[in-house]
Amino acid sequence: MPALMPTEFMATIVWLGTVPPDASGIRSSGTARIFLGWDGPRGDRHAGVTRLSCSRVLLQHPRGTEIRNVRQLAIVSAEEMAEIAERMSLGAVAPEWLGATMVVEGLPDLTNLPPSSRLQGPDGTTLVVDMANRPCNLPAREIAQEHEVAGKRFKAAAKGRRGVTAWVERPGELGLGDVLRLHVPDQPVWAHHEALRS
Repeated sequence: MPALMPTEFMATIVWLGTVPPDASGIRSSGTARIFLGWDGPRGDRHAGVTRLSCSRVLLQHPRGTEIRNVRQLAIVSAEEMAEIAERMSLGAVAPEWLGATMVVEGLPDLTNLPPSSRLQGPDGTTLVVDMANRPCNLPAREIAQEHEVAGKRFKAAAKGRRGVTAWVERPGELGLGDVLRLHVPDQPVWAHHEALRS
């Protein structure tokens, strides 16, 4: 029996980018297409089958422990980026400042997609959503280079709107204008989830 249910929710790719491997910050550079291998986007600093653990998983692993890389891509929503910009009193937030791999449009509440959801491209290229990304100081530093005062407002403005991290389940190519279909796990929400948050 299938464990993932295709939905009618679609996301159109409106921006793609990679973070150069030798970059000092997280700023990404735009491109029209990306090739995704088992280790993630070709030529991206976050590519790799494994990575060193960071602050996101300190309660599970000491910093610097080699772990599976489920943060090969950073996917953000055009709609949520517009909300962040409004909260920061900016005309727009550039995806480059966020270190984004991909900006999509048309998929509501992207940041809160169920973990293990799939985003599947027209040729079968498939990305697995790991979890919501967390606002941090790295994008704030990039924003501060352009708008010093606004950079300080990023973390609060981006809470719950920072997009998701993802990894490659099926390699392939994705380009601007491609449409991704959302597939979600056929599983109820865990009954005890809210108790853990309180």
